[in-house]
Amino acid sequence: MDVQTLFQPFSLKSLTLKNRIVMAPMTRSFSPNGIPTSDVATYYGRRAGEVGLIVSEGTVIDRPASSNDADVPHFYGEQALEAWRQVIGEVHAAGGAMAPQIWHMGVMHPHASGWQPPGPFEGPSGLVMPGERIGVEMSEADITETIAAFGRAARDAKRLGFDAVEIHGAHGYLIDQFLWAGLNKRTDAWGGATLPERSRFAVAVVKAVREAVGEDFVVILRLSQWKQQDFAVKLAKTPDEMEAWLTPLAEAGVDIFHCSQRRFWQPEFEGSDLNFAGWAKKLTGKATITVGSVGLSGEFIAAFQGESSHPSSLDELLRRFGRGDFDLVAVGRAILSDPQWPTKIRENRSEQLRDFTREALATLY
Repeated sequence: MDVQTLFQPFSLKSLTLKNRIVMAPMTRSFSPNGIPTSDVATYYGRRAGEVGLIVSEGTVIDRPASSNDADVPHFYGEQALEAWRQVIGEVHAAGGAMAPQIWHMGVMHPHASGWQPPGPFEGPSGLVMPGERIGVEMSEADITETIAAFGRAARDAKRLGFDAVEIHGAHGYLIDQFLWAGLNKRTDAWGGATLPERSRFAVAVVKAVREAVGEDFVVILRLSQWKQQDFAVKLAKTPDEMEAWLTPLAEAGVDIFHCSQRRFWQPEFEGSDLNFAGWAKKLTGKATITVGSVGLSGEFIAAFQGESSHPSSLDELLRRFGRGDFDLVAVGRAILSDPQWPTKIRENRSEQLRDFTREALATLY
């Protein structure tokens, strides 16, 4: 396959992208007291001319303990929202499109800095790991208000001029904690023995976001099988289970499923080489984004242990894209290290591609 296929335009509802490359959301923690700085705006603006869509780092909704890090950005409050207005302004000035990723971390271990949020960590059952309770179980009122806070954040995203919105439902954070039987031990309507039952919270969040933004504004949902707490977890063990999980979410208003894997080339189920994004598209008919170690050796988690990664072939990605497995390709570390990665790929300047090192995480270049 020709790499130029990644540079075809993409349109869905009100969203029009110049190419199929998405800058993946990556936590940066450069927003003191939750307020993005001018450096954050410059960081995104520097990449906006190269990629089709930027998905922001996770930015938390209006709940007392939605974050465990004082430097993770907020998507609520006058100061933070005005700062995000500056970010989207720079992105648009550079010819780019952007979606904020709205986020609630759920029950988390305290940050290494020792900072504590103003309220207790909250989740479906107060668990951060199966059998490890360090937070509180959300009340019905907590759940109702959290769903509403997601909706408010989405409405603000549209009001500020963002081009789409992404809900973070992956990686063992709040929405994913409701999905995961190991952390959701509730016996009310927000729990249940089956994945569709435990998906009711996610469905309610999607419906609230859809209601807030209207029908023509694109809603993206990021999901994963794996959790930061346990890489081996699989919520859906068969295609039938995945269909029962994803179909209600699609019906609730998801336009694009952002399907997170640690390595995009790994098959999701035995008997087929389709990855998560491939199965999600096949089962729902919705557009999908694939992500997971695109363009680099190694995977993101290892970077935090100091492991470097080197440029790798895109042949397998192009093979899967060419047969229609997914519509968009999210790239994280390669674009974090090098804002011009898409241009170098398009111009076949592979000899100029950069390694990724842990040091890249320490700067907003």
